[in-house]
Amino acid sequence: MSDSVFYDFLKRLKQKKIKLAVVGLGYVGLPLAISFVKAGLRVLGIDKDKDRVRKLQKKHSYITDVSNKELRAALKTKRFHIFQTFTAIKDAQVIIICVPTPLKRKYHPDISYIKEAVKAISKNLAAGSLIILESTTYPGTTEEVILPLLEAMGLRHNRDFYLAFSPERIDPGNKQFPLQKIPKVVGGLSPAAGKLAELVYRKVIKDVIIVSSARAAETVKLLENSFRLINIAFIDELAMMAHKMNLDIWEIIRAASTKPFGFMPFYPGPGVGGHCIPKDPLYLYWKARHAGFSSRFIKLAAGIINAMPDYIIGRIEALLKENKIGIRKAKILVIGATYKKDVADLRKSPAIDIILGLKKRNCKVSYYDPLIPHLKINGIDLKSVVLGKETLSVFDCTVIAVDHTGLDYHAILKHSRIILDTRNVYNGIVNEKVHRL
Repeated sequence: MSDSVFYDFLKRLKQKKIKLAVVGLGYVGLPLAISFVKAGLRVLGIDKDKDRVRKLQKKHSYITDVSNKELRAALKTKRFHIFQTFTAIKDAQVIIICVPTPLKRKYHPDISYIKEAVKAISKNLAAGSLIILESTTYPGTTEEVILPLLEAMGLRHNRDFYLAFSPERIDPGNKQFPLQKIPKVVGGLSPAAGKLAELVYRKVIKDVIIVSSARAAETVKLLENSFRLINIAFIDELAMMAHKMNLDIWEIIRAASTKPFGFMPFYPGPGVGGHCIPKDPLYLYWKARHAGFSSRFIKLAAGIINAMPDYIIGRIEALLKENKIGIRKAKILVIGATYKKDVADLRKSPAIDIILGLKKRNCKVSYYDPLIPHLKINGIDLKSVVLGKETLSVFDCTVIAVDHTGLDYHAILKHSRIILDTRNVYNGIVNEKVHRL
């Protein structure tokens, strides 16, 4: 690509004459699109999901981090337009891909959504455009998969388009670190691609870090989430060990956290959910296997994390047995269904696995979650109970699976028979009803 095209891109970006397309309007893409609209750019939002497009066009946000008010304000500017087809990309000079990357099966990545999006983009790509992949994937995807797909259409990198990778780092519901305050990592397939991507993101994010390649940027995200997976699995294992040894793991973590160096607290729980931690490290594990290396830490950590819901069910069964109640006759209330507190998101929620596991044991299972009035997923079809004295008192065991703020935990303690607290909401409270993870 000529210097004149490169500098024309920079000039248009500075003057906010660039149109930017965001492909995939989920928990990553929609907040990103809104941020660029706020920065004064013209943004095209593209999503194949008819229901999502319909909701957005009716000014209804389905994402925790984007309020209806913010969405209405973005649409009111007339600089945010939403489409279900890719033809609109012809008018865009920057295309950011934020589509899902699930697992096909255990340890096997599924990048079909990326491939599908790239093929559609290649048919509608304007000359001189910058394409950035944000979807989490294995190292080499941008160079080994996306680049060939684009060049198969007769396009050439650094002549007809630029290509870069920048890992999404959004933490849904985290008000302390919204998108704008999270440093952005960027890696281009060429220095020019990396520089353009950096300048695009600087429109909405102050700190942008350029790494040597797209492959390095892809690995950054996998390192971040593998770090979390391994440490959460480690503390989960220590929690199980502490229970066997009659130790309070929460007290131990609290005391260890007083060390001002060399220690970072992680906390046990019933498992991990969401799109990132349960899946992302397995992308790295899979790619490493193809390079002839087996990451024992990642595989072991994933196994421990995946076993936590069954461990919780085992603890429930033991508590019931101590009270001479058979699990098959038990009435159990699970408080919380989402994968994290205060976020209406059920993706890979360990609470769902706990409910499913209890149902398989023929328990009478109910749930309460102020954010999920009706739970219809994976064969579960339940309505959230009304939380009150009469409701709580009929259950043999109450399980705190998610520690949503705003719940009356004092009333839950007062009216429950037995409580298994997997989130330490009863920290410091000594009560024979309460049993902590």
